[in-house]
Amino acid sequence: MNTLIWILIATLANSLVGFIGVISLWLSDRLMNKLLVLLMAFSAGTLLGGAFFHLLAESVEKIEPFNAMAYTLIGFIAFFFIEGYFHWHRCSHCEHPFTYLMLIGDAIHNLIDGLVIAASFFVSPALGFITALMIIAHEVPQEMGLFAVLLYGKHKKPKALLYSFLAQSTCIIGGIIGYFLSARAEVFSHFLLPFAAGGFIYIAASDLIPEMHRMHEGNMKRALLSIIPFLIGIGLMLAIKLLFE
Repeated sequence: MNTLIWILIATLANSLVGFIGVISLWLSDRLMNKLLVLLMAFSAGTLLGGAFFHLLAESVEKIEPFNAMAYTLIGFIAFFFIEGYFHWHRCSHCEHPFTYLMLIGDAIHNLIDGLVIAASFFVSPALGFITALMIIAHEVPQEMGLFAVLLYGKHKKPKALLYSFLAQSTCIIGGIIGYFLSARAEVFSHFLLPFAAGGFIYIAASDLIPEMHRMHEGNMKRALLSIIPFLIGIGLMLAIKLLFE
């Protein structure tokens, strides 16, 4: 089968992970609100774990550490200004601006995944499918957390599902770019990997974690409880790194 078709099948499968939040449609709003607190913490953990153990670690292996750190800082600063824009243009009943930051960061991350999947298929179909499975295993918990944050940020469930899928579907675009620019795909990832890492670190540290503190203010028991899914998120990203890479 043509390499492009294999790439499209693999990236489409990865894009469908964006609909993982559909399981919430069968949960009551009361139960979902309780889960949001835990999933928010879990999302913060997966973002940090993914940024440090996957994106940043991969960047340091491919380019000079100084350049990787510089691109990470550029990503951090860029997301700071992007969030500032949404804050300046937000209204009291609108969605939280950090939800758009997460979607932007997720879209960039999935674009990179598409480039990686395409490059692996040029080595061999077997490696391509193994790489796609690894990426999907990494994406499932992260997309669950993203969907939870979108709901917390006042997005309606259908809208959150659509946004999640659209952000995930940039993997297909990355795959197509990687196919037609196979010799140069790695050059794009050299900048995008640490840039996305900086964005994810900013979102987790500047938005999600402070939001967790605000939600648990005055309730020490709930605050301590939220540490568990936070650490699970970090640990899961580390486990995927150690077991599958």
